[in-house]
Amino acid sequence: MCGLTYRDKQKEIKTSDTGQDWPVYGGNDAGNRYSPLNQINKENVKDLRPAWSFDTGENNVPGERGMDIQCQPIVVRGVMYGTTPKLKVFAIDAATGKQLWKFDPFEGKRPRFHPVRGVVYWEDGSDKRILYTAGSTLYAINAENGELVKTFGKNGEVDFHEGLGDKETYGYDVNNFNIRSTTPGVIYKNLLITGSSVSEGGDALPGHIRAFDVRTGKMAWIFRTIPLPGEYGYETWSKDSYKKLGGANCWAGMVMDQQRGMVFLGTGSPSVDFYGGSRKGTNLFANCIIALNAETGKRMWHFQTVHHDLWDRDIPCPPNLITVKNKGKMVDAVAQATKDGYIFVLDRQTGKPLFPVKEVAAPRSPALPGEDPWPTQPVPSKPAPFANQTLTKADITDRTPEAHAYVLDRFVNSQQGPKNLPPSLKGHLLYGIGGGAEWGGTAADPNGVMYVNGNNMLWWLKMRDSREKAEGQVLSKGQMLFNNNCAACHDNKGAVASAGTQAYPVLKDIEKRMNRGQIAAILETGRGRMPSFQHISKEDRNEIINYLLKTETKPSANDIHNPANQIAAKKDAGFPFSPPYINNGNVQFRDQDNYPAIKPPWGTLNAVDLNTGEYLWKVTLGEYPELSKQGIPPTGTENHGGPIVTAGGLLFIAATYDEKLRAFDTKTGKIVWEYQLPAGGFATPITYMVNGKQYIAIAAGGTRYGLKPGGTYISFALP
Repeated sequence: MCGLTYRDKQKEIKTSDTGQDWPVYGGNDAGNRYSPLNQINKENVKDLRPAWSFDTGENNVPGERGMDIQCQPIVVRGVMYGTTPKLKVFAIDAATGKQLWKFDPFEGKRPRFHPVRGVVYWEDGSDKRILYTAGSTLYAINAENGELVKTFGKNGEVDFHEGLGDKETYGYDVNNFNIRSTTPGVIYKNLLITGSSVSEGGDALPGHIRAFDVRTGKMAWIFRTIPLPGEYGYETWSKDSYKKLGGANCWAGMVMDQQRGMVFLGTGSPSVDFYGGSRKGTNLFANCIIALNAETGKRMWHFQTVHHDLWDRDIPCPPNLITVKNKGKMVDAVAQATKDGYIFVLDRQTGKPLFPVKEVAAPRSPALPGEDPWPTQPVPSKPAPFANQTLTKADITDRTPEAHAYVLDRFVNSQQGPKNLPPSLKGHLLYGIGGGAEWGGTAADPNGVMYVNGNNMLWWLKMRDSREKAEGQVLSKGQMLFNNNCAACHDNKGAVASAGTQAYPVLKDIEKRMNRGQIAAILETGRGRMPSFQHISKEDRNEIINYLLKTETKPSANDIHNPANQIAAKKDAGFPFSPPYINNGNVQFRDQDNYPAIKPPWGTLNAVDLNTGEYLWKVTLGEYPELSKQGIPPTGTENHGGPIVTAGGLLFIAATYDEKLRAFDTKTGKIVWEYQLPAGGFATPITYMVNGKQYIAIAAGGTRYGLKPGGTYISFALP
């Protein structure tokens, strides 16, 4: 480590100088998840104890699939603001956990559940507001009493479809499709700048970046991530791609340089995931790090991390704004971690890489009919990847002979090749669909050191023709709707050994586990990471349920849809695009005992000096207690949620499947304290000070992909 301190540079970025508050998502405008507090430090952290807990009142029913809380709360002047599993906003006393107020966005409405990772605070004198999105509505709430600010939008609400486009432009009504926000936006003056979360299938809306006036709710500007004719980048798509494709959205959050008036963000892949035959080209501004003028929305620069994405490699977390020493000079920089384990370090003003980035040849075959993979992909020379890149036979698990044989069979019977192998009908095992880096974000200290937790998890990707049908049968309306709304996440054919090997539940034989009413309720309201499907008609939702429960009537010959008329049929039904090929659901491949299919480490925590591009340390993150009891060294686990770093020389992170909150020594990577949470800590913690006492707080709720109640915020302090 270079040992530099950059106090002058830090002053350029709006932050809580004293660390008393945690006023924004990510801790400060730079998104560094760093606090100058040091009351809790390496010498006394062993004495850290629970100070208070706040029960949201929404603990999941035991035995039901849980909702994990992903919210990183904020603290402003001793008041904590956060969200519950069912998207209510609360204000509590940050020193005691006592509730001050709670706001229910769905009171008198049909709920639309989805993850919410935080809220935005804005004030001007006595006017203090909380802004966040629940379902497809942007709300402004009085921060002092929890009531809607009636002068914002229509009685405190703005339709989140506002300004996306009209039917004349796109050929379909954007209001008929699902949009929400999972991660809070940022404030610049009186503007709320925000991204969105949209579908990743054929019904995806475009992921344009927008700014709303905080006072009135009116849209101030828009940056189109899928350009219209005549706009910069339009030529990087097939003609009229904008009429039938969406995505390229910033769902993971953004950061602000207040002095420069620049907002920095990363975008996701374009729809549809894993098939790009209808969007030939590099597809700007999907998979890009982008700098925008915060006042106008004008593009300042962009850097694309994946060309023509075929692997769902969204930029998964906000960037960090840091200052580093590069080639003997102090440089303000942007550092972005990716799903496939890269860290891109760019000049903040120009977007030029501080370490060389090479365009490396990528395989173009075997590819699906109509597909045209891009021939190269960008790879940074430094830092080295923090997550696995390719799978070899030597990487396969040897935990037991049976596990090795199970995984080896899948390996030898799948497509094999280098990284960036195009998706195929045969299928292949790969890294990076779920990260690498994840939405919890990365931390960075004032010395230019980035801390990032990483995953080494295998995924099984196999494509199929969405028009396929068994001999003598026709494609039913329910199956067609399932293919276009559900198949991108859910396997319905039992292609995997158990639900534990899939990021989303396997729906094969769902009728043995759920009845019609239970399925209908989930489709209507959403649950956990699954959004509400209220944007499709109740009739179509019933058709999906009939298909899942095997209660469909036999379709007639008139229901057969060939490739030419299927797209037309979808347009008539309100869907902009019907992809000819779809994936097998987001299948995370594990062994038959539900352990990761490769040799450890399965989860890591990394410290990277971005002045040099070199690693300071790398350690495993998490363990499986039952394996540790067998004498197996800690393996790490899949992890969701990010770290925070303090001037006390500590890094705090939960994120792991063993449901522990841990403190690490930032110099060595050694664990110096840990606490068993009552449920999974799949959120990023915070730290703040009230009445002279420093607290560490985190949301604990649910078990990732599993069955466990949880809906509690816990705060820790020294005695």
